[in-house]
Amino acid sequence: MSTGVPLASGKSEIFEIVLQFMPDWVQIPVLVLVILLVVGSWVFKIKRKIDRRRAARQAQAMPTAQPGPQHRQSRGADYLGPYAPQQQAQPQPAQPSGADFLGAYAPQQPQGNTPA
Repeated sequence: MSTGVPLASGKSEIFEIVLQFMPDWVQIPVLVLVILLVVGSWVFKIKRKIDRRRAARQAQAMPTAQPGPQHRQSRGADYLGPYAPQQQAQPQPAQPSGADFLGAYAPQQPQGNTPA
């Protein structure tokens, strides 16, 4: 019949058995280390939670989409930084060129027979 005392979990029973096999002078430091680990994990969880809330609050406070290239963020997957290709100025051709330019092969215009 149950006396109303909850049964210990398997982890705590294993921990107690391991502690019983240790000498007395080792048991106290081991217990202190375990307690420090538990408290430390709680502290880190709370710190991460606070950091997440601060980051979310700062992200909401920042203005969203602003026009213009001067407001772009310089980070992320699309930011190449120093590895970005250098933009070269387009040189203006001194002479016309291309597929439609015939150059010396263009038909000559008759000189002096311009209709008036």
